[in-house]
Amino acid sequence: MKPFVHLHLHTEYSLLDGATRIDELLAKCNEYEMPAVAITDHGNMYCAWKFLNAAKAAGIKPIIGCEFYMCENLHSTGSENKEYFHLVLLAKNNVGYYNLCRLNSIAWVEGFYYKPRIDWETLVKYHEGIVCLSACIAGQLPRLFLADRPDDARALALQFKELFGEDYYIEIQKHGIDDEDAVMPQLVALARELNIKIVVTNDVHYLNKEDWEIQDIMLCVQTGKYYDDPDRMRFTGHEFYLKNYDEMAELFPNLPDAMETTLEIAEKCNVDFGKEKLLPLYTPPDGMDSPTYLRYLLEKGMKEKYPNCTPEIRERVEYEYSVICSMGFVDYYLIVWDFINYAKTNGIPVGPGRGSGAGSVIAYLIGITEVEPFRFNLMFERFLNPQRKSMPDFDVDFCMDRRGEVIDYVHRKYGMDNVCQIVTFGTMATKNAIKDVARVLRFSVAEANRLAKMVPDGFKYTLKHLLGLKPYKKEADTYISEELKQAYDDPATHKLIDIAMRLEGSPRQTGMHAAGVVICREKVADHVPLQTNGGSLAKGGIVTTQYNMTEVEQLGLLKMDFLGLRTLTDIKKACDYVYEDYGVKVDFHKDDYNDPNVFNLISSGDTMCIFQLESGGMCDLMRKMKPTGLEEIIAGISLYRPGPMQYIGDYIECKFDKSKIHYLHPSMESILDVTNGCIVYQEQVMQLVKKLAGFSTALADNVRYAMSKKKTQMMKDLGQLFVYGGTWTNGETVPGCVKNGIPEETALQIYKQLDDFSQYAFNKSHATCYAYVTYQTAWLKNYYPAEFICALLNNRITDITQIKKYMEYAKTININILPPCINRSYAEFHVENGSLRFGLGGIKNVGVAVVQQIVEERKAHGEFADMTDFFERCYDFINKRMVENLIKGGACDCFERTRADMLQWYNEELNEVAETKKKQASGQISIFDMMPDLKTDIRPSHEQQKEFPAQVLYTFEKEVLGLYMTGSPLDDYDEFAKQYHFDFNTSEIAKYVPDGSEDGEPVLPHVEKKFVTTGGVLHDIRVVVGKDNQRMAFGVLEDKYDTVEVGLYGATYEKYKTLFADDAFVVVKGGLSESRDSYRISIREVIDPRANNNKQSEQRTATEVAPQHSTTLWLKMDERDDVKFEQVIGVLKQYEGNIPVKIKLEGKVFALDGCVRQCTGLQYELNLILGEKNVVFFEK
Repeated sequence: MKPFVHLHLHTEYSLLDGATRIDELLAKCNEYEMPAVAITDHGNMYCAWKFLNAAKAAGIKPIIGCEFYMCENLHSTGSENKEYFHLVLLAKNNVGYYNLCRLNSIAWVEGFYYKPRIDWETLVKYHEGIVCLSACIAGQLPRLFLADRPDDARALALQFKELFGEDYYIEIQKHGIDDEDAVMPQLVALARELNIKIVVTNDVHYLNKEDWEIQDIMLCVQTGKYYDDPDRMRFTGHEFYLKNYDEMAELFPNLPDAMETTLEIAEKCNVDFGKEKLLPLYTPPDGMDSPTYLRYLLEKGMKEKYPNCTPEIRERVEYEYSVICSMGFVDYYLIVWDFINYAKTNGIPVGPGRGSGAGSVIAYLIGITEVEPFRFNLMFERFLNPQRKSMPDFDVDFCMDRRGEVIDYVHRKYGMDNVCQIVTFGTMATKNAIKDVARVLRFSVAEANRLAKMVPDGFKYTLKHLLGLKPYKKEADTYISEELKQAYDDPATHKLIDIAMRLEGSPRQTGMHAAGVVICREKVADHVPLQTNGGSLAKGGIVTTQYNMTEVEQLGLLKMDFLGLRTLTDIKKACDYVYEDYGVKVDFHKDDYNDPNVFNLISSGDTMCIFQLESGGMCDLMRKMKPTGLEEIIAGISLYRPGPMQYIGDYIECKFDKSKIHYLHPSMESILDVTNGCIVYQEQVMQLVKKLAGFSTALADNVRYAMSKKKTQMMKDLGQLFVYGGTWTNGETVPGCVKNGIPEETALQIYKQLDDFSQYAFNKSHATCYAYVTYQTAWLKNYYPAEFICALLNNRITDITQIKKYMEYAKTININILPPCINRSYAEFHVENGSLRFGLGGIKNVGVAVVQQIVEERKAHGEFADMTDFFERCYDFINKRMVENLIKGGACDCFERTRADMLQWYNEELNEVAETKKKQASGQISIFDMMPDLKTDIRPSHEQQKEFPAQVLYTFEKEVLGLYMTGSPLDDYDEFAKQYHFDFNTSEIAKYVPDGSEDGEPVLPHVEKKFVTTGGVLHDIRVVVGKDNQRMAFGVLEDKYDTVEVGLYGATYEKYKTLFADDAFVVVKGGLSESRDSYRISIREVIDPRANNNKQSEQRTATEVAPQHSTTLWLKMDERDDVKFEQVIGVLKQYEGNIPVKIKLEGKVFALDGCVRQCTGLQYELNLILGEKNVVFFEK
């Protein structure tokens, strides 16, 4: 087959507009004997580096290109500037590649308006080294011919020829589109007239002809349309695939020269960019060079941290310094030191360290880390191995609230153009692929969910693996879903899964790395294409690279992770509160992390609120382990993971009975005694091969690397070296265990033990850093529990589940939770005489800015005497909705009036204040105002309204606070749980992030229970009628921990419907099953426990209650009153349900829009407005 090169091709990185996968593309190119291929994704270069390397590995010449969007002026926006045209640009050489990067970056950062756009002026500036094709039917040249403007088309072609010369080509295509056929003769004629070469292309969007349906469904997913929608966007024909030479020649029999032109262009394009020296340089003060300044900083640190420096410490420091200098990482250390120093100088909390960087003593000396490496036997080579040339990686934790300040500093320090965020690609996960395809093909939601649930949560392989159609890489992974295989046999489902197989793993959208920042010696856009994430810069978009974090590092840029750790914010706030309340400045830099009281607290198992130890499993582990020092906390953190968990029992048993410890050789004891004979850390593996076989520390790190990365052959070779000695590939000679006096059989056993344990061994440096944070939180909890829990609450102020959890816990340790108070509260929670006062900012519709004004007024002029005093002093920045919610939340209880009374009269009182303000503003001052001694405080005088029932108060609090405050329908939960033997609560179904999760996505736990008994308060009840005309009801059951969906169906609904009501506490029994990424209980029985406990009645269930039929809420107003009517409508809206409402107004009956639910709160509020006799729930 003759050679042909495709020059217009969209990969899967055209994001749901291309289905061509790079590996499959290159294999097909080899099959068709195509010497080269280009990629021209729409408006981006996301996969350029990936494609370059893959093509070179496959023996195919890579051509890097992009299909740009051209507009008249890239800075113009507005509806009149939406028009754009396509233009294909290919990199001719490395200069051309870098110009493509610049053009693409400008298109996104400066020209984004619906699409990333460039204009002629920009193209002229960066055209060097680029081959230009006139593009498809969406290009400007064919568009001019279609608009019957041949003279303009001729002028445009001449303009491009003048700019690009011999590198400008007129592109023609043939996909069976009428417009293409109409303009092709004109394009050919123009090219012949102007002596411009023609090139034929196919607009490739998918690989094989039969893949057209995959592309079509991807378009449906992208546009949210159904596959059978006749009006949706679709491709014309099925010709947008990778055609071979014969297929292309058949399309253009009269243009053989245009076929040959593809080879000419491929011959021109020679791009081979790669890693450059782009690490930024640090500029030290006073003209010092970088090595001298690093020496200055570390010597300064030596005096502070090692005043009595030992030869061992000095030798380690000099060794590290020589390695850092020889490997060229001095500037890297200084850059990291600089922004950490900025953070610390400006009071921004920084973590004690993270990852293997804590093994560097120089990092400790200059303040990058706070963990003393010698105390915990941490190893430098675990971080920076001179035999591995990979970049070291200091990951740094910052306070969540102020992390952005550090990133801003780095932008200012190295230049806005030299620093940017890093892109991430959201891929179509297996479950989502099934659901998306199911929706497009009009499968029911229930069926889509059923199929998606056949894929295990956190599954990291593909549908082919799950169906047994493709072998797993790891022998241990053998799971095949028989349920999915059975579903795959159904023809309709077979098609769905086949399409989902093709879509899973495809890039779907871009995002921004949560912590990654790239720093470059020069402008980033000169080396890497940029984009904006979240729209244009004008609309708040953020500039990111178009290459992911791995790729930018491979290209030589410095990638830093500025991580946000919420616990650091907890600690900072808690320390601030301690200083405010006690005048004590907590300084953990002076702590030796050895306080026995802290370890006693942890050993008791009371580990709630303590970093890393909150889970039930860790609580139980600490109780059994009884740690007495930080080493044991480090070990516990490292062991409590899938895999090493199996050794926890041995560790604890050997701790309390040293006779159970067994070493394969006595020389292992000095290394493993700290972990009771168990190999827990990667550093221990390194220390053992170093001590027993004579490995250098650098080579020992290679053993750790080979074992952790499952490098089978490398492990085998290193095993031979460990036992028998010899010379490694780098020339290093190792004596080996046998030569060092260890019997061969014992040495083999030791290496096998190392191999077995190393699969689970943890990075001790990282565990130590986080153990420091664990200790700090435990210390604060032990000595200042109220301030610490206050910090936790304020740091999770928008997460009502977490708020409830910590408030409940505070009560268990005798810390009272006080309700919000207009005279005591601030915006957030604060400590008040050892109790925690709820913040006004937590009340719905009461903003923090308003609270701050209220607090300032209170500080300036004292507490508010009553409602009217509050209204008069804060009138300018409060409104009726705020006042109503303050009352409902209990913030006005200090005025010694019932909430019912305040809700009844606040509107009238506020209006009176408004009228007074109005008179004062107009100068209408009374004689009383002129004579202060005679002035009378006029307050509305009336008999105080009786307080609402407790249930109504609870409902109000839940409405505006998100939780119950002064009391709760759940107050009897624990009692009922014992009485009815609850075997389930919602904490068992809380989502969690699996250990080792790559995407950090929370997943549902697997719950074995199928039938459960539990209880709680019902909310959000809704009744629907099924296809069989049977009624069913759904709602949410809230217990002490969280909520779960519940449902009643058919006869069960009819039997228990009177108990299934909003705000009712019920005990339920039923089947537990997964439902839409959560769980649901299908109720079989409902019990009213309070009715059961009534001494005057026997156990009463809903079967003994007369069923309701056709209930209607009837309201009556004898005369028209617009104010009352608005109040009624406002109340009705708060109690939506399924009961219709009718009102008799001046003798006429009207049906009101919307329905309500029958509950005490509704009845009570309506009674206040209309009177009890005018509010009736009537049943036929």
